[in-house]
Amino acid sequence: MSDTAYSIRNNETNMQFEIEADGEIASMLYRFYKDSIAFMHTTVPKALEGKGIASALVKGAFAYSQKHHKPVMVYCPFVAEFIKKHPEYQQQLDPGYHKQ
Repeated sequence: MSDTAYSIRNNETNMQFEIEADGEIASMLYRFYKDSIAFMHTTVPKALEGKGIASALVKGAFAYSQKHHKPVMVYCPFVAEFIKKHPEYQQQLDPGYHKQ
């Protein structure tokens, strides 16, 4: 995994966070549900795999949810695994959806 800082943009039209690198776009699809944000699916093109881009997308998405006071609902398997490795993000999960 790389320590490279990536610029994350929020494509509100397509409801996804995006990172563009090497002419490719990696994305994380999201949806709003009531007062929460749901992280649906993360896609990283093969050419960008192994560069820490998916993790950067997740961190950027959590930063957005925190800034906008949106509890997170996780549907994406990559995000679920990310949270297991980074439990500090558990505090941002929607307690009504993610019962402990």
